[in-house]
Amino acid sequence: QLQLVESGGGFVHRGDSLTLSCAATESSLDSYALAWFRQAPGKEREAVGCISSGVPSTNYADFVKGRFTVSRNRAKNTVDLEMNSLEPEDTGVYYCTAIKGTIWINPSFDCNGMRSGVWGQGTQITVSS
Repeated sequence: QLQLVESGGGFVHRGDSLTLSCAATESSLDSYALAWFRQAPGKEREAVGCISSGVPSTNYADFVKGRFTVSRNRAKNTVDLEMNSLEPEDTGVYYCTAIKGTIWINPSFDCNGMRSGVWGQGTQITVSS
């Protein structure tokens, strides 16, 4: 059974960059579509970006477009979230989730629809001002 482990979280300052990784134990992520979510204290969990299985396509929440990038690292069997120009509002616990099969991700696709998959335990990001 697929298990996901997020890593790379930490404490950073406004404007810094950070890359998170979502790794799978015992399974290849190639056949899974993945999404990154985040949850700030007192707020609901929200999607920040997602990537399809197969031919890679991505989409992002408006509030991270141009700053965050989701990509696959097949050599490491991870899906990474590169975050640039971090703001205090980006603080929260970041989770990855995976859904097996083909999901067509285009600019109109809402990554929030990917809540039914397998979840990791999350990694904390704190951005200070």
